[in-house]
Amino acid sequence: MKNDRIYDVIVVGGGGAGMAAAIEAHDAGARVVLIEADRTLGGSTALSGGVYYAAGTSIQRAAGIGGDTADAMFEYYMTLNQHRVEASLARALCDHAAEGLEWLAGMGVVFDPAALYCSGVESVPRGHAATGMGAAMGEALDREVSRRDIDVALNTRVQQLLMDDSTGRVQGVRVNDEDVHSAAVVIATGGFGANPHLLYMHYPEAAAHGDWTWYIGNRNCMGDGLAMGEAAGADIVGHNRGLLLTTPNFKKELEAYAPGWLVYVNREGRRFVDETAAYAVMAGVIKEQTGGSCFAIFDDVARREARPYREFEDAFTAGMITLNWVTEELDAQIAAGKVIKADSLAELATRCGIRPGALASTVDVYNADLQAGVDSRFFKKAEEMKPVATAPFYAAEMRPAIVCLTSTGLRINARTQVLDQGDRVIRGLYAAGETTGGVLGDRYIGGGNAIANAIVFGRISGQQAALEFKRNN
Repeated sequence: MKNDRIYDVIVVGGGGAGMAAAIEAHDAGARVVLIEADRTLGGSTALSGGVYYAAGTSIQRAAGIGGDTADAMFEYYMTLNQHRVEASLARALCDHAAEGLEWLAGMGVVFDPAALYCSGVESVPRGHAATGMGAAMGEALDREVSRRDIDVALNTRVQQLLMDDSTGRVQGVRVNDEDVHSAAVVIATGGFGANPHLLYMHYPEAAAHGDWTWYIGNRNCMGDGLAMGEAAGADIVGHNRGLLLTTPNFKKELEAYAPGWLVYVNREGRRFVDETAAYAVMAGVIKEQTGGSCFAIFDDVARREARPYREFEDAFTAGMITLNWVTEELDAQIAAGKVIKADSLAELATRCGIRPGALASTVDVYNADLQAGVDSRFFKKAEEMKPVATAPFYAAEMRPAIVCLTSTGLRINARTQVLDQGDRVIRGLYAAGETTGGVLGDRYIGGGNAIANAIVFGRISGQQAALEFKRNN
């Protein structure tokens, strides 16, 4: 940071939202400093799968998908979340998602039309997978920051916001016991998934799983933005919201996939979902079962034949990734007692606390459906199914316990201005990305929702923060 410690815009947090904000503020004519607690820029965006959710894009058109619109995306977004999100924020996200994707593409992020897919439960593909995943996005944004006259302070944690007591206006930040002044501050510090205390406070649904719970985002996501915003009087919204992924708790590593041949049953012994349903909804469905978990059932033939899907096979063989649902790992977890083994379905049910008669009936129907080539209950594709017929039989408990992201955060308006509990604007304070609430709802609309949120509102916050500077000069 410069010796005089005065900037037009200070951006706190160097993930996708923060870098987008810094770039846009600079390009709008502001003198910008970007402050990041980690050793490098990128945040959770760089660790992500690199999927971006948008409608009406050039990538869709190149893939032969025409006619998709922001209006259609908004209708899907609001319906899936039962209108329990801030409509103005969802509208802004849907309206600006496509231009945000084109903005990234202009920086060199490659979105292959062949990789476009339905990343949620929508009927039109809107999941834009970046070649090189989130790392490629992070590198492109970092490169653009480096090309500009933006000061970057790494390994630096902001202590607090500076407030003008007479006006209630934010006028900078305190760093290393020194004051750094600015006309506007953008908070883009990510979520709080790495902070167990805040998980208990704001995401008890995740914390309830105890030592099963773990976080896949950036280790610096400790909730700094929440604390700073609250101290400035910001309203906190979106209690107990986020995205959980399911896990058998074999080890603290993200599962690349859960194979379709698993049969999910609840403690009543019944199936309750197509086991290949999108992760956007799977955690919520499992949460509603008795005990908040379920069991993945399979037989000995499935265990012996458990190999990685073709797209993961080379990486698995080369030791680049670890998979749960392969023979070697299943055998290790059987030996460790995390996968329950029994010589009959009745014994398996007893050991798992599942209703025995119902489990037997469920398996009978499932096997008969497989023979007929149609899943009569949940319509899973027949090619994904394997019989549960050969003893011994196995069960692994599944819980929605991997914290992918948190959605409790600072309340903002569509201009990303932070609001207090009286819905008044806290002048000089903006926020974007995972540190905000009200954008992401009870249901994650599909892969790429979080990245689109970060980029769209990161860009808006940078533009608006620069306007704040211009209005006051």
